[in-house]
Amino acid sequence: MATREQRIHRLIEKSAADRRTGEVLWRVVSPDGLDVVHGDLDRPFFVASVSKLFTVVCLAQLRDEGKLDWDAPIAGYLPDLDLTGLAVDNGRDVSDEITVREVLGHTAGLADYFEGPRPDGPTTLKRALQSDFGWGEAEVVEWTRAMTPARRGRGLYSDTGFQLLDGVVERLDGRAFAESVRARITAPLGLDHTYVFTSDTLDRFDEMAVIRYADRDLRLPLLLASCGGQGAVVSTLRDGVAFVQAFFDGRLFDKKLLDEMLINWHRIFSPLEYGTGVMRFRLPAVLTGFRSFEFQGHSGASGVVFYRDDRTGVIVVGTVNQLKQRQLPYQLMIRTAAAAAS
Repeated sequence: MATREQRIHRLIEKSAADRRTGEVLWRVVSPDGLDVVHGDLDRPFFVASVSKLFTVVCLAQLRDEGKLDWDAPIAGYLPDLDLTGLAVDNGRDVSDEITVREVLGHTAGLADYFEGPRPDGPTTLKRALQSDFGWGEAEVVEWTRAMTPARRGRGLYSDTGFQLLDGVVERLDGRAFAESVRARITAPLGLDHTYVFTSDTLDRFDEMAVIRYADRDLRLPLLLASCGGQGAVVSTLRDGVAFVQAFFDGRLFDKKLLDEMLINWHRIFSPLEYGTGVMRFRLPAVLTGFRSFEFQGHSGASGVVFYRDDRTGVIVVGTVNQLKQRQLPYQLMIRTAAAAAS
């Protein structure tokens, strides 16, 4: 009979052989000492929207330090930024009322500048796929203001919101977001291969595992350098597991705050839900071989997962580096986690 390790390796190898995936890097760790790795532990890859967890950690630490109130309007922390028109509730502009907590939970009613419909043509992502380009905070606000706002109080995934949250971190810390991540997260944890990709590190782009869109290799350094805590963090399998462990063990911020983050779940993309800055992935037991899983953490659109199953303690960190087939990493996560928990 095959061991757990053998079964997990076979599942990963099957995924890696799938013509739809890119370079598969995968790691499964369980509380009983299981640690299965596919690929180089220190191979750098973009973690896409998993980057948002790094923003969340910075905001949690700022709250612990008494510098930030999550229930205060975000506009108060961005006094130099005109947010007018970004959030509208029943025809009334509420951009100066939406709170940090609402933005963290994607319930502030902000449109999504990155993949949301734009009145002037294709989405920002589709434009960049046609020809790579970069942008900054001012452009994000301008583009979002021209878009149709979402409904406040309902879940709508918004990269615009995290652009604003990164701005809060920068203004309260008085330094670039990338520097806050280094000082607050990567240096204390010794994550030597994790950093925020910026215009200052464009020369490192070719070090990364390649992201694919269908059968096309993507080269989007300017896009990625523009995304900050929305999607520009680079990490590895070694650092990724260490980060997930520290996040849920309470080594990055007061663990009592985690309890607040893991409630009030609401649907964003089926079957993904959002609490406060944290994603949850669940499927009906009939679709998971009647095993119950509750994965908490975050996903990234390029096929990235950084999750811990709350019921078994199994951690799955990895990427299939495929932007178009977004179901692939979840399928592999469920299968490898089930094998680890068997």
